[in-house]
Order: sequence, then C-alpha cells, then structure tokens
Amino acid sequence: MPLTGLRIVDLTRVISGPFCTMLLADLGADVIKVEPPEGDPLRTQGSGRNGLSWYYASFNRNKRSVVLDLKTEEGKRGLEKLLVDADAVIDNFRPGVMQRLGFGEERLQQIRPGIITCSITGFGADGPYRDRPAFDFIAQAMSGFMSVNGGKDDPPQRSGLPISDLVCGIYGALGLCAALLGRERNGGAERVDVSLTNSMVSLLAYTASHYFATGEVLPRTGNDHPIASPYGLFRTRDGQIAIAPSDNVFFGRLMDALDLPKVKNDPDFADNFRRVEHRGRLRELVEEKLSERDSTDWIERLNAAGVPCGPIYDLKGVFSDPQIASQKMAIDVPTAAHDTVRMLGFPIKLKERACQVRRPPPQLGEHTVELLNPGAELRKHAARS
Repeated sequence: MPLTGLRIVDLTRVISGPFCTMLLADLGADVIKVEPPEGDPLRTQGSGRNGLSWYYASFNRNKRSVVLDLKTEEGKRGLEKLLVDADAVIDNFRPGVMQRLGFGEERLQQIRPGIITCSITGFGADGPYRDRPAFDFIAQAMSGFMSVNGGKDDPPQRSGLPISDLVCGIYGALGLCAALLGRERNGGAERVDVSLTNSMVSLLAYTASHYFATGEVLPRTGNDHPIASPYGLFRTRDGQIAIAPSDNVFFGRLMDALDLPKVKNDPDFADNFRRVEHRGRLRELVEEKLSERDSTDWIERLNAAGVPCGPIYDLKGVFSDPQIASQKMAIDVPTAAHDTVRMLGFPIKLKERACQVRRPPPQLGEHTVELLNPGAELRKHAARS
C-alpha cells in the first residue's frame, strides 16, 4: 500500500481526526491511536454489539490503540516514546492545548526532528475565533453552507451528515500526504492546519465566485440547480427520479427521449439562462410526459439515451444496487470479539497497491503493552507457548 512504512501518532477523537487518520491507515500507514483512560468519547455513542459502538467502528479500523493519560508525567513519557520514530502526529485539540501539555511545535521537533504535525480545529490556528469551541453544526452554520441548502421559502438547512467533520478529515489527510511528500523531496518539517469552518467555506465553490463577481447572494433553490434547468427531482407515474441534463447537449437528449420536439425547439428553452427563467413551465411540460410511465422505465430509457438520470435511494436501496455491490462499497470486517461488522468500503481504488483492512477497530488500550513495553509482550507470548 502507498503509505506502508509511515507511522502516525493520532491524538484525535470523535469524528474529524479519526476519519482523517483512518483514511491514512486504509492507505497503509501505521496509525497509533492514543486515547485517555476513559477512551475516545465515540466508543460510548450510539448502538453497537459486543462493546463495539457502530459510531466508533466507522472511523477507527486499521489502527492500534494505546491508553495514555497525557496529564501525568508517565503518560507524557509514553507519548515521547511513541513520537521518537513517528513520521507525523495529529491532534484535534483547541489551539494551545498541545503547548500546555508540553508538546508544542518546538518540543515535538526536539523529540523527533522533521516530524510532520497536523492540527484540526474549529476555526483555525489563529484569528479572533481561534479559541472558540466548534462542532459540525456550528461550522455548517457559520460557513454559509446552510444558507445555500433548502428550498426558496424554507429556513437554512444542515446536511444530514456531519459534513464539516468528514471534509475536514479528507483535507487533513491530503495535507499530511502533501507534507510527507514535500519532506521526502525537499527535507525539513512541516505543519498542517485544517479547520472545520475553512473546509466548509472551501465548498462554497461557484456560489462564492458568483458573490465575488456580482455582490449577489444566490437564493436557495432546493433540489433545483441555480443556473441549470431542468435539473432536480421530477415526478413520474409512481414516484420521483433525479434528472441532471446540465447543458444544451443533455437537454436535447432529454427532449428526444421524452419525444418533446416542440419543447426542444421552443425559444424560451434555447439555453440554460432562459430555461432557468422559465423553470416552472418547463417542469410542468417535463412532468406531464414523465407521468405516462413508471420510474424504473424512465430511468432505463433516459440512461439509454445518454441522459444523466437515477433513482433516489435510501440506504437499503444504495446497498442493494448492483453497481455499488460491484465496487465493494460494503465490506465485512473481523472484530476483536471474533465476529464481523459491516463497514463502508474504500472509495479510492488503487490497482497495484489496493487499500486493505488489516486490523479491526481496536479495543481500548489493546496495543499499549505491545507498543510501550514490547519485552513484556514477548514474555507474555513465551509464557503461553
């Protein structure tokens, strides 16, 4: 695997940091998860089986767990021992906590010259809000992300998933990989800072570009697209389907598949600007035609015609779909309790160095002796033999 041989000391907990380090572990890194005596709070969240929380399992496979109380001298000595041969260390404490624990940037470089450090925070390493607490919901609200979600007359809407935690975790993994590659090529240490709020602001994409250029805040459009039409969810005879003909070529294919030549050639629908302007009438014409057949029939017909189209799945539908199954996006992972837990598969498909599940989500402190007192571990195994 591409990151085999790299060791990362993981001081993070809950979602953003553990998701970041799980991505790195999936790619081969040896991730040592350092937990306080009570464990990562996610261990006790939500439902589970045999003491394994599904929440915790979702973000912690392929790691080893060490218990250290970093408020004690013994715990600090244990962390130093782990850092001596680490390539990177990552935390998601508030700014200043690592310094107060005695592991500021200067000290980390003394322990392990050239170590890559990464911090995940709510608002960033500096600025007026650096010391504020933040969770996903706050980042969604303050980044503007909620303001672009929901219907025109609806209040702002949050994403149903903790998207700021997840995106920040991805950015953290990307930043760490870039820093590690930079060190390999050019030498020297690097510090990576990512935040929930910055990560969400970065997702504003063209809505921000439009605002920068015009000063106009685009209105919420729900499932419709602000600058393309017809684009969204459309009623059929027995339900709804998603259709996304984003330009004139796809619009023409849709009209041909629906056998609507007059609509295709109507000047009001000649381009996206005019189609958006006349969105309501265009939707009525499209849905009138779609009402003649069931959703599955239209999905087959429209895809055959080269029109981007699909069903609206719940989770049962997702994991029953043959395409998702073919991509192995649900996998069974052995656990320490000698059963299995079903988890999401690997979205990154590498042909020669594929991601693998090497370890189940670890039990609390499962590898403490192995990593901090390997002699005792060897004696224990010898006594058993």
